[in-house]
Amino acid sequence: MLQISPEISLAEWELTEHFVRSGGPGGQNVNKVATAVELRFEAARSPHLSPAVKARLKRRAGQRWTADGAIVIRVEDTRSQARNRALARARLAALVRAALTPPKPRIPTRPTRGSVERRLAAKARRAGIKARRGPVAGED
Repeated sequence: MLQISPEISLAEWELTEHFVRSGGPGGQNVNKVATAVELRFEAARSPHLSPAVKARLKRRAGQRWTADGAIVIRVEDTRSQARNRALARARLAALVRAALTPPKPRIPTRPTRGSVERRLAAKARRAGIKARRGPVAGED
């Protein structure tokens, strides 16, 4: 059971952990111990998430969202299997927590009159500088 918020928790059947060998430095130990973890969350089949949350989660997950609707998080940050497992679960919880809050609707605004006038004045000033460039007339 992975607690996301006070009202939402993910069941163990939705999560699958697979341990693989980690890359990078580690000496002889790296060839013997599978410390990296691949955490797979069946997001599309989850009864604990609403369709709106699933859509936001799919957008936030990006490349981690698979074709069959699962999120795969791979962690190989530390040499400890237990620590990598905890990090993967924390990252999944943070991802789902971020998808729970709906985006704030954008309120379209117009530029102020003063900002428009300042922009146009700056453009005119720059155009004048560029217009004065070029060959000087009357010097032969």
